[in-house]
Amino acid sequence: MTAVDSAGTTPAAATPTPPAPGGGRRHGLARQLLGNSKALSGLCLLAVFALLALFAPVLAPGDPSLINSAGSQAPSGEHWFGTTTKGQDVLALTLWGARSSMLVGFTVGLVATGIAMLVGLASAYFGRLVDDALTLVTNVFLLLPGLPLLIILAAFLPPGTSTVVLVLVITGWAGSARVLRAQAKSIRGKDFVAAAVVTGERPLRIMFREILPNMASVVMTTLLGCVVFGITSQAALEFLGLGDSSVVSWGTNLYWASTDGALMTGTWWVFVPSGLSIALVAFALALVNYAVDEITNPRLRVRSAKRRSAERKG
Repeated sequence: MTAVDSAGTTPAAATPTPPAPGGGRRHGLARQLLGNSKALSGLCLLAVFALLALFAPVLAPGDPSLINSAGSQAPSGEHWFGTTTKGQDVLALTLWGARSSMLVGFTVGLVATGIAMLVGLASAYFGRLVDDALTLVTNVFLLLPGLPLLIILAAFLPPGTSTVVLVLVITGWAGSARVLRAQAKSIRGKDFVAAAVVTGERPLRIMFREILPNMASVVMTTLLGCVVFGITSQAALEFLGLGDSSVVSWGTNLYWASTDGALMTGTWWVFVPSGLSIALVAFALALVNYAVDEITNPRLRVRSAKRRSAERKG
């Protein structure tokens, strides 16, 4: 016999079982991203650069840094992007440079976002002493001037790709940690998190199964921002001569172009491809980032819906 309350409804009908948080939201976000023109354009552009980087040994076989005595040549049928003053093929340098630059950018993005996520979740969940200690460490890194610290660390550590990644992670996680901590603290006070604590769920399970899935959009935005930071900062460091000049990357291509006086001699084809590649990858990531914000931000959703409605009426 099922119990009936005074309103004539059963408890099961009055209190439906809530869906598990996070799962449907993640799939819904992915579907909306694929249906968003900005996100689709950015993802396609990123895919093109990823494929070019992946197949660089096939498209431009051999060592791209080998010096040829032919000297500087303008773009032609033989060398589509021309050659440097040392006779190196600029197209090969650009393709091989994509491998290093994108690897460093995405590695820095993933590691920096991972550290920021752990710090933000731990601060929000444990609170009190843990929150105070992690907030103090985060504020110390935020107060340190970014560019001077990058230059000092890169100058004193041994040159190499791993050094560049380490330096950029050290200087790039703190700002993201503050953003993720604020988001995690707002979710920490929700009823479903309190219910998980009362039922005796382990802290790690609560942080990664209850809180983190509801931060998916913020984490994705943070990741994209960190990847842009990684690619552009690596190029800036190497352009200043603080990277490993023996590694072919977009930053070292710009460094050698500056050293050889490409701008003064008017050999624009030496530095434009690498600079344009950095700009296009950053633009693609910005498109995806804006699309994520547009999908998850209610104000932007309303504004976008009004704009589409006005375009249909017009």
